[in-house]
Amino acid sequence: MSRSPIWLTLAATLALVFFLSPAAADVVVLTEDNFEKEVGQDRGALVEFYAPWCGHCKKLAPEYEKLGASFKKSKSVLIGKVDCDEHKSICTKYGVSGYPTIQWFPKGSLEPKKYEGARTAEALVEFVNLEGGTNVKIATVPSSVVVLNSDNFDEVVLDGKKDVLVEFYAPWCGHCKSLAPTYESLAAAFKNEEDVVIANLDADNYKDIGEKYGVSGFPTIKFFPKNNKDGEDYEGGRDIDSFVTFINEKCGTSRDAKGQLTSNAGLVKELDTLVKEFVTAGDDEKKALYAKIEEEAGKLTGSAARYGKIYVKAAKSSLSKGGDYAKNEIQRLERMLAKSISPVKADEFTLKKNILSAFA
Repeated sequence: MSRSPIWLTLAATLALVFFLSPAAADVVVLTEDNFEKEVGQDRGALVEFYAPWCGHCKKLAPEYEKLGASFKKSKSVLIGKVDCDEHKSICTKYGVSGYPTIQWFPKGSLEPKKYEGARTAEALVEFVNLEGGTNVKIATVPSSVVVLNSDNFDEVVLDGKKDVLVEFYAPWCGHCKSLAPTYESLAAAFKNEEDVVIANLDADNYKDIGEKYGVSGFPTIKFFPKNNKDGEDYEGGRDIDSFVTFINEKCGTSRDAKGQLTSNAGLVKELDTLVKEFVTAGDDEKKALYAKIEEEAGKLTGSAARYGKIYVKAAKSSLSKGGDYAKNEIQRLERMLAKSISPVKADEFTLKKNILSAFA
């Protein structure tokens, strides 16, 4: 699909990811378990200490992600971050009293130097190059927003196979420019959902399409569900949480603003009811309930069919490996999720963990 040079430039300059999952980001997620394994070792480390609710942290996020992408291939520098809400002991240890706090840890040292410079990717790269003895340039990061035009609009929006959110914008529009980072974050959050598309159209350039859908001001945002290609106006808030809530409700997805699957992802009410009976049943009853779980899972379609297979496998393993199987497997998956893994693997492990929680 072709992409508008104006919009790509804007997206690359203004936005990337709000707070990506550890799998999706080039920034290493540091925890109480891995901090001293990653920091103070054989490479220097720049660490952001942040809080998820912090407005300044949210503003820094796309710049910090650009920094992470820039140093992705560097063997002598690590770019990391610590969620101080989750890992208070680390943040207390290093004297963090406000967010975001950015500190540089030299190679082989756990004695940090506080970063006092500007919170831009350019300034951060310059600082890390100076402290780490590197010569890295800022990386160009691709947009996750699908750019529409007269050639691909019908194919992407009207084919009835996917749910599509479309922003009709104009390159000169100030409100559109302000929305760009949030919209890019939304696209990044749902980029692994095959049936969801976050797209935009330069309605100043393609006036006929804008007029067809009653666009009279910018930005205008419309949702085109699979079963309604006339589109419906999006009238919610223009913050990331409002957009994410809207997409989850309309598309049946379970993502948060970071792109991570929520604790409800993959759960199927009918199967959960059977699992509740399964976990308290005797051995003979378990076998009969396993057959029911297998039967109900076989009736599921679409993405739910994938979840059904996980339920069946979990029930089968619980039968053969005993009552502690689910608990032990959840712990193993949590250890895997704490590492830097691919987005696909992160989704896979989260779905398994959510479903196994019913068996635990």
